Amino acid sequence: IMSLAQETFNAYNSFILLAVPFFLLTANLMSFGGITNRLVTLSRSLVGWMPGSLAQINVVLSVFFAGISGSSTADAASQSKIFIDAQTREGYDLSFSIAITAVSAVLAVVIPPSILMIVWGGLISTSIGALYLAGVIPGLLIAGAQMATVHIYAVKRGYPTYPWEGFRALLCALWISLPALFTPFIIVGGILLGWFTATESACVAVLYSALLSILVYREMGAKQVYGALLETGKLASVALFCIGTASAFGWLLAYYKIPQVLLADVTGWGLGAIGVGFFIAFVFLIVGCFLDAIPAIIIVGTVLEPLAKSASLHPVHFAIISIVALAFGLVTPPYGLCLMVSCAVAGVRLRFAIKDTLIMLAPMLLVLVALIVFPDVALFLPRLIVPNLMK
Repeated sequence: IMSLAQETFNAYNSFILLAVPFFLLTANLMSFGGITNRLVTLSRSLVGWMPGSLAQINVVLSVFFAGISGSSTADAASQSKIFIDAQTREGYDLSFSIAITAVSAVLAVVIPPSILMIVWGGLISTSIGALYLAGVIPGLLIAGAQMATVHIYAVKRGYPTYPWEGFRALLCALWISLPALFTPFIIVGGILLGWFTATESACVAVLYSALLSILVYREMGAKQVYGALLETGKLASVALFCIGTASAFGWLLAYYKIPQVLLADVTGWGLGAIGVGFFIAFVFLIVGCFLDAIPAIIIVGTVLEPLAKSASLHPVHFAIISIVALAFGLVTPPYGLCLMVSCAVAGVRLRFAIKDTLIMLAPMLLVLVALIVFPDVALFLPRLIVPNLMK
C-alpha cells in the first residue's frame, strides 16, 4: 500500500504537470471573460455562408479554442452550452448538434498547445516544441474532415445557411479577435524560441487571457474570476487524480512484467514501421474506449515505446499517431468524456447521439490512416522549422 501511495505522489511531484491546471484556467478565463464570444463572431464571418452555418462555426471555434486552451473537456463543456440549444432552435437535429459539438472538441488534444502533448513529452522524453508543430497539419486535416461532414449533413437535411456578411464584417471581427488569436503564437513561439518552458507557457497563457479579459475587453470582474477558478479546480482535480492513479497502475504492470508478456510476440511479427503504426493506433483506439487519455498515455504509451523503437518509428510520429488515436476515445462509448459532457448539457443519455457521432468519426479515421502511411503529414513542419529537435 505504501508503495502505491508513493508512486501516486511521485506522479504529482512533477513540474511539467503544473501546465494542466494552468491551461484549464486559460480556457475558463476565455469563457468567462468574453474572449469566446469574439471568436464566435469571427467564426461566423469566416464560415457562416457555408451550408450548416452554425455547425460550421462550431468546428471553426473549436480550432481557435484548441489553439489557446489545450483541453478537450473544457472545450466540450463551454461549446455545448453555446451551441447545442442554439442549433436545435434553428432546426438542427439534437443528436447531430450533440455529436458535432463533442467530436469537434477533440481538436484541442491535437492542435497545439495540447495537454496530452505536455504529458507525453514529460513522460517519454520527446520534444514538446516538436510535438506542437507536428500536431498542426493533422489537426487542420481533422477540422477539414469535420467541416466536409457538416456540409454533407446540411445539404442532405436542409440545415439553414446564413447570408454572406461581406469583407467589412470579416475584417472588423478579425480586428476585434486579433489579440485573442495571438495567444497560440505566444505559447508555441515562446517554446520554440526558448523564451519559456511548456509549463511556463501555460502560465503566460493565463496571464495573457486575464489581461485581455480585464483590461482589453473589460468583461471580467471578481465574480467571473471566482467562477473561472472554481471551474478550473473541478476539472483539474479530475485530470490530476487520473494521472496519479494511472501512474500507480502503470507501476503495478511494470512490477508484474505484464507489458513484456503482452508484447513478447508482437516484436517478432516483423510488421515494419507502417504495420507497427497501425498496431499502435488500434491499441489506443481500443484502450481509449475505456480509459481517459492521460492515464492511457501513462499506462500504454510507455509499454508501446520499445515496439515503436524496434520498428524505427520516429518518436514524434509515434506520439502523434497515439494522440490522434486517443482523441477518438474522447467521444467513443462507454467512456467518451466529451460525448458525456455534451449529452449531460443536452439532458439526454449517451446512446442518443452515438449513431451521428460514429458517422462523423469515419472521415477522421481516414486522416489517421493517412497520418500512419505518410509520416510527413506530422513530421513536415517540425523538420522544416526545428530540425535540431528532430534528431
